[in-house]
Amino acid sequence: MKKYIILLLVLIACLSVKAQQKPQYTQYIFNGFLLNPALAGIENYIDLKLGYRNQWQGLDGAPVTSFISINAPLGKEFLYGNANSFGGQGNNPLNRSYKQNYMAAEPHHGVGLQVANDKAGPFSRTDFSASYAYHLGLAAQINLAVGVSAGFSQIKTDGSEIITDVKMDNALSNIDESQIAPDLGAGVWLYGPTFFAGVSAQQLLSQKLRFSDEASVNEGKLEPHFFATAGYKIFLGEEIAVMPSVMAKYVTSVPVSVDLNCKLAFSDKFWIGGGYRNKDSFSGMAGFNIGYFLNLSYSYDFTTSELNTVSNGSHEIVIGFLLNNRYKASCAQRQF
Repeated sequence: MKKYIILLLVLIACLSVKAQQKPQYTQYIFNGFLLNPALAGIENYIDLKLGYRNQWQGLDGAPVTSFISINAPLGKEFLYGNANSFGGQGNNPLNRSYKQNYMAAEPHHGVGLQVANDKAGPFSRTDFSASYAYHLGLAAQINLAVGVSAGFSQIKTDGSEIITDVKMDNALSNIDESQIAPDLGAGVWLYGPTFFAGVSAQQLLSQKLRFSDEASVNEGKLEPHFFATAGYKIFLGEEIAVMPSVMAKYVTSVPVSVDLNCKLAFSDKFWIGGGYRNKDSFSGMAGFNIGYFLNLSYSYDFTTSELNTVSNGSHEIVIGFLLNNRYKASCAQRQF
């Protein structure tokens, strides 16, 4: 039975070469920098995150994703009123008082790096990218950031993991082991103390891929991915806020994917939430801010697609480090 499952995954992966190819994340609201380079340098500290996602657990060859990302503002001065500061050490951006004192960004630059590895059956890809963003204030409490990213993707196939009923298949035996394709992305991010909205694109350089010397499985193509996100913060009390958000993703020849999330945050200590991805899954999430240096979040996806008969759901964990956190912020100040 295992060989049929592996073969099925190979076929799915081959089809995805013309469909969705970038890794999927449930906790996009926790690390928007993964999807939009305009968020580079949005906070007043160096934001380092490590993530791991085990999708469709229990299914042999199912996607497994890991990533590391880091971004930071450029500049040496962190004064009150500066784009990279806020009023007082430990100020909680989840209370109403922070909204009253919020100041729009002074012009500043941000840079970032990220590496992501995604493996599904015999196929794996590793993405490397560097990002640059520019932030400025448009009004008293409205900021705009624009960003670009550039890098490359290394795509590998391992023919030894492809199992079929045919002992010798020329098409499979001639599969290329590794291919490298350049990558380019861009994004825009509008944000304030109680809202955010952005659009971004990844994999803008459409690249052709060759998997075999055989014409029947000769060619695939990396397709552009487009994202639109928005969210709003609603105060339920001085230290409690609810934050609904939405993300729409479009890839050529694939139905639009829509994520609906809602996060309930208690002061700057912890939060819980839930989400829904159309025709795919429901999710539950929780996160903790531990001191001024560390935060941790976890999500579990309950599969609702036809894969729910063989899948035990998807796990995702993200660990964040707030480096050079001179203002002792215990949670994000300008994103949520």
